[in-house]
Amino acid sequence: MTETETQITAWLATQHDTMLAALERMVNTDGGSYDKAGVDAVGAQIKAFCEGHGIPVEVVPREKHGDCLKARVAGGNALGGGNEKQKIVLMGHRDTVFPKGEPERRPFTVKDGIAYGPGVADMKAGLVMNMFVLAAFQKFGGAPADLLGLFTGDEEIGSPEGREVIEATAREARVVFNSEPGRPSGNVVTGRKGGVFSVFEIEGKAAHSGGNFEAGISAIGELAAKITAIHALTDLKRGITLNVGLVSGGQSVNTVAPWAQGQIDLRYVELEDRDEVMGRIHDIIGRSYIPGTKAKLTVKGEFRPLNATASSNKLFALYQSTAAASGLTVAGEFSGGCADSGFTAALGAPTICAVGPVGGKAHSPEEYLEVASMVPRAQAMARAILRLESAGL
Repeated sequence: MTETETQITAWLATQHDTMLAALERMVNTDGGSYDKAGVDAVGAQIKAFCEGHGIPVEVVPREKHGDCLKARVAGGNALGGGNEKQKIVLMGHRDTVFPKGEPERRPFTVKDGIAYGPGVADMKAGLVMNMFVLAAFQKFGGAPADLLGLFTGDEEIGSPEGREVIEATAREARVVFNSEPGRPSGNVVTGRKGGVFSVFEIEGKAAHSGGNFEAGISAIGELAAKITAIHALTDLKRGITLNVGLVSGGQSVNTVAPWAQGQIDLRYVELEDRDEVMGRIHDIIGRSYIPGTKAKLTVKGEFRPLNATASSNKLFALYQSTAAASGLTVAGEFSGGCADSGFTAALGAPTICAVGPVGGKAHSPEEYLEVASMVPRAQAMARAILRLESAGL
């Protein structure tokens, strides 16, 4: 262990209470994906912390959702050559899935070493961890390349405005640590499905369902036929699932439905499967099962899959060893959930996900965080950063 590693890990060990206080402020600040002011308020907390530690922060304005923040810590360029400008990226999102006022209804609490509150694990604890790791390297130095803390604001809805910033960052990334919550097992995520979230709208023709039934064209009937066809595209052996999870439509019970709508969740493993399945969905939407209906499909958001590569496997092996040095036993897991890590992986940046503090039951009132995991997970990340060169990354 180098002197710098000893200094950084020892300093992080003294920051438990300060981390917890920062997490409490963050959890008690509203920040649903569509609450730009709330998400930006969390961003202001991050910016103030970083600048208080001498770390400059660039704000990348977003129109509808939370702004993106880029916090930069200068590092060395020991590898030279083509790697000297590549950045070590620490990534996380500030938005949550909860409605306005949720922190007032159930504010941050800690009981028996477990913290509760909206977004406590997904993923405000990961944001706090990234902040403190950046501060440690700012204080003691030692990073083999520049560190970039990227804090986005709309991951929970598919990163419609954050994606371009994430992808631009990925193009200059040497490695990416995405600090989504560690799995309840303590593991990290080395693979994730991609996802496409879309809506289809159907136009029919209204008519009185008793007195003039034959003049109507049922959009809901067409919706039912399309749902059956879409669900039939599911191929569990290939990891492809289709779910129409929300439907609406109709005018009244005694009217042939003039309109209907369905929302589709597509999950897949291999990137090439995305275009194949989406082509088949377009065919279904373009076909009229009930003559006279019309339909259109709109993609509302999507994620790329996180698939293992030789470089990401090397990064995971490094993290696994540095986690062990922090007293943690960590394996890799595959997740059917999506995350921003898919965008960076798709562009070739070696990426591992769920390196944040350990928690579970995200998106529910029972969401929790294991408080004791905050410091060791921060130390594991710091050690991994310091040992990138020895791992050939």
